[in-house]
Amino acid sequence: MAAEPNRRRSEWPFFLALGVLGSSYVILLVAMLIADATYTSPGDIWSALRSPEIQYAIRLSLFSSLITAQVALWIAVPIGYLMSRCTFPGKAWLDALLDLPVVLPPLVLGLSLLILFQTPIGRAIESVVPLTGAVPGVVLAQSLVATALATRTMRVVFDRIPRRTEQVAWTLGCTRAQAFFRVVLPEAYPGMVSAGTLAWARALGDFGPVLVFAGTMRMRTETLPTSIYIELSLGNLSAAIAISLVMILAGGLGLVIIRRFGQGGRV
Repeated sequence: MAAEPNRRRSEWPFFLALGVLGSSYVILLVAMLIADATYTSPGDIWSALRSPEIQYAIRLSLFSSLITAQVALWIAVPIGYLMSRCTFPGKAWLDALLDLPVVLPPLVLGLSLLILFQTPIGRAIESVVPLTGAVPGVVLAQSLVATALATRTMRVVFDRIPRRTEQVAWTLGCTRAQAFFRVVLPEAYPGMVSAGTLAWARALGDFGPVLVFAGTMRMRTETLPTSIYIELSLGNLSAAIAISLVMILAGGLGLVIIRRFGQGGRV
């Protein structure tokens, strides 16, 4: 019994070191938020919100990020399931390819999109659906990294679902598709909410690909991140900070609401 208190006393430097290292990052985040909040004033925030350009950027950002999250899930669920359940030649290469948008610089992604739609195939697509310098191009640019993150999340989700649940469904007469929709997908629902939330949050703050591919045309392709870029280029730091606070509030509230519904009412 006496050894237990001694052991606990000997461990406090270890936990102290962990706490110091971890709290340094938390303190930095809190300090950044406080600095943003104290730099500007409610009047600056209200003035930014009253601007027609900023109101359009808010609407476009919320709309495009929501569409991007849906697109990401439509792609991430099947790819994540196949990568989790199937073995095929070149799987390791495909796995690396799916992670490529996450590790590439954002400007490279946007430039690659721009070059792609200068090819004959890309121009043929644009003759049907305008993308460069248009709202659909904003969604496409946002989807690059958002889909990669959602795909990685969904693969982990499917890896954690026991395969035996599907095997039991097969023995009861279900086809593979029926087992997927009736057994696997309901179990994967919380993970789908997490993947969609991650994709939505990433799309809301996407800047590089949108800047290069869709441009920064006001009242057309201006999102909140590009709006901050425009205000900074004009030297309007107060407006840029105000827009940043709008993004922080929108992202924070959106994450809390989506996670609350995704976790059965628990945050």
